Amino acid sequence: MHRKVNYLLIPVLLIIGYLILSFKLPKYSGQYVFMVLLFLADLYLWTSVSKQIFSYRKWLKSLVVFVYWLPMIMVIGLMVASIFMPIIEWNDRFRTLLLGFILVFYAAKILPVVFLILADIVRVIDKIFALFKKEERDKIEEEGITRSKFLQYLGYISGGLVLGTMFTGMFKWVYDFKVFEHQIKLPNLPSEFHGMKIVQISDIHLGSWNLIKPLEEAVTKINEMEADLILFTGDLVNFSTNEAYRFEETLAKLEAKRGIYATLGNHDYGDYVTWPSEEEKEKNLRDLFSFFDRIGWKLLRNENEIFKSESGNLALIGVENWGASPRFPKYGDIELAMKGAENANVRLLMTHDPSHWDEIIVPNNYPIDLSMSGHTHGFQFGIETPGVKWSPAKWLYKNWAGLYQDETSGRYLYVNRGLGVIGYPGRIGILPEITKFELVS
Repeated sequence: MHRKVNYLLIPVLLIIGYLILSFKLPKYSGQYVFMVLLFLADLYLWTSVSKQIFSYRKWLKSLVVFVYWLPMIMVIGLMVASIFMPIIEWNDRFRTLLLGFILVFYAAKILPVVFLILADIVRVIDKIFALFKKEERDKIEEEGITRSKFLQYLGYISGGLVLGTMFTGMFKWVYDFKVFEHQIKLPNLPSEFHGMKIVQISDIHLGSWNLIKPLEEAVTKINEMEADLILFTGDLVNFSTNEAYRFEETLAKLEAKRGIYATLGNHDYGDYVTWPSEEEKEKNLRDLFSFFDRIGWKLLRNENEIFKSESGNLALIGVENWGASPRFPKYGDIELAMKGAENANVRLLMTHDPSHWDEIIVPNNYPIDLSMSGHTHGFQFGIETPGVKWSPAKWLYKNWAGLYQDETSGRYLYVNRGLGVIGYPGRIGILPEITKFELVS
């Protein structure tokens, strides 16, 4: 009777969890099914782990039980705590680490679950096979147990490797800034702009930075490049403008000869927060505009800046976020942004989401020589070597990291891998990026 009550309690808790998430973080409620599957996988893996620790000493057994279920305790604690205090009001560093630990622990459990499923399949096949050769049943069952145990142990080892790798990504590689340098040949570039140095940064996501010092190191690295222009292509924060304030002094130190320009990303609008009122949401955005003003970054919202010279002009165009996915806002207006730039010899575009280039800029043949985007983060996970470039991001975006060129028009798109992180507060294989362009004619 007691066991039946426990089983009935599980769906009740799952329903309550969904209702809480739908109310507090509606943007993420669609991911609840995935969370439920993780929980069921957790229970499935526990059936194997609990057998392994059966003979452990009581204190050790209790420790293993606590560590194993700690991620679930964290998830429940997060949901309950968010009832009393909205998650955006939490300390940024605490929130980032909490979500990071949850993600890392669950990611480390995926491979053991897969190997455990394989072990159970092997065990079932062996038992079925033994039915047809009854005289060898004992021998086959013994061999089957050996194979299944091997798969289980392989799962535990792989889980440990994932755990160690992801923690390294959180505390080391996340701040291992990499500079990518590209020379962009633009035939119509006026001679005065030949050799112009542009530094692009993107997706800083200040709410995910645990420390200020690494950002100061990135700023120093950028300033040493002595750029003519610094361009920021969106996603300054995760949820709200409040996340940016403790970094104001650091970001204000950035310097460029011709100025620093910025555009907005999908996270900058405050869409991932349930605000008390529409007025509060609008105030959050106004606060962000004021922040950009204070640090000396000029925000381009469907507008442009013309750089003039005796031999011709260069137009820098900035659009608001435009994403092909229904999940992302479509505030970008390229027609409005280009007004006044019709006679420029060269046009550079800042557009946060690279799908804007694929869906709007290229199909409609807009005269943009170089588009610069971010947004994808390169998935913060992948492989980049001289011969191999792969990331799960390629399943979501046609152009997900690096330099691309349209075969018909010869125009360029660059997708920055991002300086910060979102979700998993780390990087594996795809390092945080600072991009340096040199324009040549």
